[in-house]
Amino acid sequence: MSVILIRVKLVVILLLCLPLISIGQNTTLEECLRIAGENNLSVKQAKSALLSSQYNLKAEKKSYLPKVDLLSSYTYLSSPLEVNLQTVRDGIVEGSSRQSVSAANEVFKEIIGSELPQAAQERIYGLSKTIIGSVYPNYNPSLSRQSYFVAGLGVRQPIFLGRKLDAAGNLAQSLVTTAEISVDLINKEVDFVIAAQYLRILHLNTLYVKQQLMVDALIRNNNYAQELVKNQILAPYQKSWTNVMLTQAISQLNNIKLDQQNAHLELNKVLGVPLDSGIVITDTLKYAIIAPSNPEGDYWASNPIYRLADSKVSYAKTAEKISKSFSLPNIFAVGNYNLYRRDLPLLVPDWFVGVELQWTLFNGQTRKRTLAARQLIEETKLAGENAKLEIEVLSAVARNKMISIQNEVASLDYARKEAQTTTRLIRERMENQLSSPKDVNDALLVEIEIEKGYQLAVFGYYLAAAEYFNSLGKPQQITQYIK
Repeated sequence: MSVILIRVKLVVILLLCLPLISIGQNTTLEECLRIAGENNLSVKQAKSALLSSQYNLKAEKKSYLPKVDLLSSYTYLSSPLEVNLQTVRDGIVEGSSRQSVSAANEVFKEIIGSELPQAAQERIYGLSKTIIGSVYPNYNPSLSRQSYFVAGLGVRQPIFLGRKLDAAGNLAQSLVTTAEISVDLINKEVDFVIAAQYLRILHLNTLYVKQQLMVDALIRNNNYAQELVKNQILAPYQKSWTNVMLTQAISQLNNIKLDQQNAHLELNKVLGVPLDSGIVITDTLKYAIIAPSNPEGDYWASNPIYRLADSKVSYAKTAEKISKSFSLPNIFAVGNYNLYRRDLPLLVPDWFVGVELQWTLFNGQTRKRTLAARQLIEETKLAGENAKLEIEVLSAVARNKMISIQNEVASLDYARKEAQTTTRLIRERMENQLSSPKDVNDALLVEIEIEKGYQLAVFGYYLAAAEYFNSLGKPQQITQYIK
């Protein structure tokens, strides 16, 4: 036995043993979907965003509660405060002079019984004005302190904010709804990617099994050619040709094994598990006709793609309400309780309460913002219609693709059976020395290529089915047909 043949047999034995190691440990597609739901990073990120929006909604629901602040300030002035006496000088002098005349007139009336003569009143008025004017300060006295510290508790309770609080709560609720739909959408897309990757692994497993059968047949043909050469029935160069074919077949078998490893790495990444995790999938892809029922009614309404687009309409309507609310007044109940005010030069009460009105009478941006919000509503409605149309097209295309591939699978199935029969007949002729090992190798090569085409069509058929179920928003349904 040649060295090449010994090496070939060792490689084949090792490759044949690999699938046997994992028998009984097969991971189903349902299990893969469950693992991804718990570990996929995109799903975790979407759930984290949902939790954040839920916290924000809880915060908005408490916006009606009063706001209590600790207010304090420290102020240092460049110079002490001054009392401006000059602005009231004339009033004080005039008032004091008139008061002096009035007092003297009352005293005189009590004693004499009549008022002072007019001339006496004028003299008293002029004398008082001169005396008071001479002693009135001609400067502004200043206070001694230049710095002041005050502290207190301030309360602000919304009474009416032009429906701003309701709109803000509705906006937060819209964000929660959008985040929930986003979680469903990402779950759907992840499930579809996993289903497609799982089908790819099953396809590679099938190719691996078929390629192994090819290698086994080439080994038997190589051994038969070696016996013919030994008996001097076959020329040595024809034996070398069988070695070449066998080496190429083993190389292709190794390449399929590498593709399987890469497919498992990609699957582990989507599942969110370590790349070296032992997710074992040993099943092969077996063809069976899938007959999905025609979608009825508004089937697209349950698809997260449409639901996400539709949720943005509610968001846009809420944005319009918020924009309109900016033109309405805000009314607050306010109050303050002073905790520390000893340094103030003026006496301030311990507490006060009141009502505050805030009303923007003119803002050039309000009307434009309202128009922009209305336009956003129209845009989101068009986006919903576009999403609906896209889902309908995807569904119809996937169904048509399934029908088309189904016909192709039937044709290739007939061709591969004919190729198997042809290979068997040529092998029988070779055993009767009516054909050569090269003829058998050529027939095997044609047979395996047709087999690969058939398996590729089967893979495409299942992939089209997965696309169809995904267009319905239910990619998990493909698990019913992969057993």
